[in-house]
Amino acid sequence: MQQQKRQPELVEGNLPVFVFPTELIFYADDQSTHKQVLTLYNPYEFALKFKVLCTTPNKYAVVDATGAVKPQCCVDIVIRHRDVRAAYFGVIDKFRLQVSEQSQRKALGKKEIIATLLPSAKEQQQQKEEEEKRIKEHLAESVFFEQTLCQPENRTASSGPSLLTVFLGIVCIAALMLPTLGDLESLVPLYLHLSVNQKLVAAYVLGLITMVILRT
Repeated sequence: MQQQKRQPELVEGNLPVFVFPTELIFYADDQSTHKQVLTLYNPYEFALKFKVLCTTPNKYAVVDATGAVKPQCCVDIVIRHRDVRAAYFGVIDKFRLQVSEQSQRKALGKKEIIATLLPSAKEQQQQKEEEEKRIKEHLAESVFFEQTLCQPENRTASSGPSLLTVFLGIVCIAALMLPTLGDLESLVPLYLHLSVNQKLVAAYVLGLITMVILRT
C-alpha cells in the first residue's frame, strides 16, 4: 500500500534533488579550499541511492562517490581537487548528482554542480569589489540620466490643471460667495454663513490654486 501511495512521485528524472552548495570554487593559493563538501538532503519518506559523476574525473577525488541517504536525513560528500595547475584556472567543470530509489535502478532525479579553479582568493575578492563598485557607479549614472529624460515627459503630461485643483477652486469661490456671519438680511440658512476668518482662508487657498493653474 505504501508503494502505491508514493508511486506518482517516483517519475523518472522528475524528482527534485536538494544539494548544497550548487557551485564549488577552489583557490590555488589556499589549500583549505582544495577540499569541498557537498551536502545531499533527503526530505522524502523513502531512502535514496546516489551517484556522483564528473566531466573531468581525473582532476578530482570524490570520497564515497556512491552511497545511500536515509529518509529525512542528509549525507556529506567530500570532493578534493587533486590537480591544481595554472592551465586549469577559470575552467568550468561539472558534477552530476543522480539519485534513485534503493529498490530501483532508474534515476529519479539529478542535479548539476559547477566547479571552478581560480588562482587567488584575494584577487577574486578584489575583482568582486571592483565589479560591485562599477555596478554602483553605473546605477548612479543610470538614475541620473533617467531623471533628466523623464522631466520633459512629466511637463508635457501635466498640460492642464487636475480635476482636484479645479474642484477646490470652485469650492473656494462658492465659500466666498456665501454670506458672512451677522448678515441677517440674507435668505441663505444660518448654518451656511461663514466667519471672516473662514473666508480669508478660502481666499488664500483660491490664490494658491490660481497660481498653480497659471503655471500649468
